[in-house]
Order: sequence, then C-alpha cells, then structure tokens
Amino acid sequence: MHLVASERVKLFSIATPWVCALLALAALVVPAVLTAATATESALPPTVASTQFGAPFGFVAALVLGALAVTSEYRSGTIRTAFQALPSRTPVLLAKAAVVAGYAFALGEVVAFAAWLVARLVAPGADLALDSAADWTIVAGTGPVFALIAVCGVGIGLLVRHTGGAVALLVAYPLAAENVIALIPDAGPAIHRWLPLNVVAKFLSGTGGANGGRDGGNAAVLSDSPLSAGWALAYFAAFAALALAAGVTAARLRDA
Repeated sequence: MHLVASERVKLFSIATPWVCALLALAALVVPAVLTAATATESALPPTVASTQFGAPFGFVAALVLGALAVTSEYRSGTIRTAFQALPSRTPVLLAKAAVVAGYAFALGEVVAFAAWLVARLVAPGADLALDSAADWTIVAGTGPVFALIAVCGVGIGLLVRHTGGAVALLVAYPLAAENVIALIPDAGPAIHRWLPLNVVAKFLSGTGGANGGRDGGNAAVLSDSPLSAGWALAYFAAFAALALAAGVTAARLRDA
C-alpha cells in the first residue's frame, strides 16, 4: 500500500490530473449543452446518448493523463529515484497504473454525469431519464472506460517516454487514426471492426437504445464491432492490459 500512497502523492503533485480533468469536463459538457440547446433547430430531440456526444474527446484527456503521469517522471528524473529505491520496477509501475486508473475512473463518472445533468437543466422537457440498461451503460460506463484508457496511456507513456511524442500519438490516434484506417479499400472496414476504441464504443452505445434507436444524428455513430457489449468491454480490457504489459516490459529492459 505504501507504493500506492507514494504514487498518489506524485500524481497529484503535478498539474496534469487537474488540467486533464478540466479538459475532460469541457469535452463532455460543452457538446451536451449544444445538443440540448439546439434540439429545436435540428429537429432531433436530445437523448441520453446525445448528452455523451463528447465522450471521444474525453478519451483523449484520459489517454494524455496516463501518458503524462509517466513521461513527466522521466523528464524530471524522479522515476530513477523510485527505481533505485525498489529495483524490481514492476510493482512501482503497477502501483502507478492503479492510481492513474482509479483517478480516471472517478473522473469519467463525474464528467459523464455532469454532462447528463447539465443537458437535463438546459432541456428540462426532454426525455433524459436514466430508465433503461442502455441509458445507465452509456453514462455510468464512462468511468470504467476512462480507467482502461488511462491504463493504455500509462503503457504508451512507458514505451515512448517523451512527453511530446506521447501526446502527439495519443491525440492523433483517437481523433483520426481509426477513421482513416476504415477508409483503406477492401481491408479497412474489416480491420476497423476490431480497433480498440471502435470496440469499446460498442460497450457504451450498444445498438443505440440510449439514442432512441438512431445511428448518429446528435449522438455518436454506432460501432460496427461484431462483439456484444460485455465482450467489447472485455476485449478492451485485454488490450489495455497488453499495452501496460508492453510498457512495463520495456521499462524493465531499458535504463531509466
């Protein structure tokens, strides 16, 4: 437990968790307000899914949070001190991942419910009650997804180690890479079905039950993953574990 306490102190001694929290909050709340406020003009009634329209942008904040929790220590050199105090690096890195994941989980829950609540205040006449499993999943499920995404960020941070490179990679991938891959002739759509963020979107959105059965509109386009919602989350969890394992292995084999 002392490792977890130490990693918690180190994480909250830098500005990263607070900046990422503000970015994630803005990423979800601003689109939720816009979709709720312009519902009459667009002729698309707001739904529970539309309150989470900005979730993909929040994913970027969670990825960056995980990566910067690692790269900031490489930049400052504090990670060398940790490795000298405990030569077996794996426990240190697992404790770091656990702390980051716990914070990301709480952050995901807060920003998701904040977006939903603000949308209800902006459009009080809309049917935004959480009265189905699909509604609860797309809102409350954001916390687990944020946690797993942050673990991926930790793994990538350990592999890259440089703040600029890690941030560039983790901003570009969720915003563009998977959509670009889908455009590859013939093989692109088949590959896209199994890409991690597309798969985890299946867990959150399912078959569109939280969006009145619509695909897109004022909510995210539904995932084309062939997996069920439960298996989609398990698939993404396995991907996060693989990313972390790769990062930990690289950190053990390289000089700090």
